[in-house]
Amino acid sequence: MIKQFSKTKIVLLVAIVCFPLLSFGQESNLGNWLIYIGSKKLNNKWNLHHEVQYRNYDAVGDLEQLLLRTGLGYTFNEGKNNVLLGYGYILSENYVGDTDDKVSVNEHRIFQQFISKQKIGSVGLSHRYRFEQRFVEDDFKMRFRYFLAFKVPFKTKEKQDSKFYLSAYNEIFLNTESSVFDRNRVYGGLGYTVSKGLRLELGYMNQFFENSGRDQVNIIAFVNI
Repeated sequence: MIKQFSKTKIVLLVAIVCFPLLSFGQESNLGNWLIYIGSKKLNNKWNLHHEVQYRNYDAVGDLEQLLLRTGLGYTFNEGKNNVLLGYGYILSENYVGDTDDKVSVNEHRIFQQFISKQKIGSVGLSHRYRFEQRFVEDDFKMRFRYFLAFKVPFKTKEKQDSKFYLSAYNEIFLNTESSVFDRNRVYGGLGYTVSKGLRLELGYMNQFFENSGRDQVNIIAFVNI
């Protein structure tokens, strides 16, 4: 049993490291997001959120966006709910038309969010409602986001939860201006719980806009300390 578990663990870790490299150097619309999401527990109620996302147009080396986010959260209802006030800095490297030239766009973002968690059997559900005030260069925008996530643990022969789990979510973005629909993200992935404070996920996400779409491979580390 231990040997089988070790082999499975090794296969997953190899996949996480190697999968994005398989497409390196190939011309593809498939992007890669490297994501770190952390939460520092200050006490039984308060937590500090910190997050880094390094987004590439391809496997590696062609920066699409660098996102830094932090915030102060308050947990209540026996850990099932959390409200948070946060700030984000986003550097976007946008291509100009069909050329190889890029333009840098800086965004400062203030956001408020509410997270509610629940369980249906062994399946964990998470609802996140986020309202953003976006200062994009000299422009000001506001946006609402709704995120619904599922976490489904694998079962062992002993009918206990495995360290492996399936993860899926859908998130819709809505503007407050006349063009209300902004984008939608659909994600599915395989996760592994390394320890109580660390989870790793390898997933595939489709992000579509009003007239276009894009696929990304996501490699995510969740750290809770």
